[in-house]
Amino acid sequence: MNDEQLQDLVSKIAHSDFKCDFKHHAFFNRRLRTTGGRYLLTDHNIEINPKMLTEHDFDTLVGVIKHELCHYFLHLSGQGYLHRDFEFKKLLQQVGGSRYAPYSKGTKKKLCYCCSKCGQQYYRCRKINTKRYVCSNCFGHLILIRKNK
Repeated sequence: MNDEQLQDLVSKIAHSDFKCDFKHHAFFNRRLRTTGGRYLLTDHNIEINPKMLTEHDFDTLVGVIKHELCHYFLHLSGQGYLHRDFEFKKLLQQVGGSRYAPYSKGTKKKLCYCCSKCGQQYYRCRKINTKRYVCSNCFGHLILIRKNK
């Protein structure tokens, strides 16, 4: 699927589920890693992660598009468009959009830190400064115990 086909799909979903026209652009953005899509407040365009189509099924892509269209239409109408707003949650449930992006295969936790006092384990993708950060339970020192490769 290319950007033109995505634009047509977004327009069809907007017309069928929201009963409104989508007047801006929708396109794939390969730089999105942890999110399914993004609604841009400044120019009202929608960016979709291409992994939603390649790693997941078509229904997942439609759910992400509905999610971003909820942001789009609520923002343009002046209502609450944020995830925490009641209007957003209500509209998302009405149209059957996905609340969260599905887990992607490329986002594995590579580092494991362990508390020296209570043994609590923390899994992270990036290194953290063990001299600055401490355990959230007992404030003990963290130790790097495992690197997955």
